[in-house]
Amino acid sequence: MENLVDLERYPLDRPESESYAELLRQSRAELDRNGLFNLSGFLRPEAVRLAVSEVAPVLERDSFRHARRHNIYFRESVPGLAADHPALRMFETVNHTICADQMAGMVVRRLYEWAPLARFLAAAMGMPALFVMDDPLAGVNTMAYRAGEALNWHFDGAEFTTTLLLQAPSQGGEFEYRTDLRDDENPNHEGVARLLDGNDPQVRRLRLTPGTLNVFRGRNTPHRVTPVTGADARIISVFSYFDRPGVAFTGEERVGFYGRAG
Repeated sequence: MENLVDLERYPLDRPESESYAELLRQSRAELDRNGLFNLSGFLRPEAVRLAVSEVAPVLERDSFRHARRHNIYFRESVPGLAADHPALRMFETVNHTICADQMAGMVVRRLYEWAPLARFLAAAMGMPALFVMDDPLAGVNTMAYRAGEALNWHFDGAEFTTTLLLQAPSQGGEFEYRTDLRDDENPNHEGVARLLDGNDPQVRRLRLTPGTLNVFRGRNTPHRVTPVTGADARIISVFSYFDRPGVAFTGEERVGFYGRAG
């Protein structure tokens, strides 16, 4: 793994070291402050190039085009909101996805299944343990966003999301988020409407560099990726971990996300 991950900067293989403890302190502080943390240069430049060379032909040849109209909640209706409330306006998300079974032996799947990564993420999130999915398709996905395509505004259903950027587009494809727009006591529907109107001054924009590992709490922090422009796609891998072993999608869920059950 030392040929892939910069273990000098990010000593995930040395959990008893002081440098590991300091990395945890910094990651937790940034997570508390901003709802996310980034490990730039986590994947070595040569490993980034290798990863792109592995996934790009599969994305071009065998990816599933996932196009979905949705609101920020990914729900048809929300209790207490009229169907025409501005917080329920519709968007379209489009990407091209390949699944875990299409990346056997590749850099991104090896990294997803590397136990020290799950152990570090659990420690950073203050959780006892994290586990990879027991699912032939869903555990690790790689998505390409091509010219005109975007991931639109949404709240996550999961506690946190882990991504690894492999290729940045020449233009567009920037990550935008608004930290803690709502909480468990206040859904802040009017604040959501202002965000969607483009009238929230607290929206932040982040342009990641290839090789960056991003860990993001998105349950109450809405976020999106702006439309890609130019010839180069935005290519990103998404790692899904859970607090218990054995988690898998249903066949129906796989068809909805990937166009096939297995």
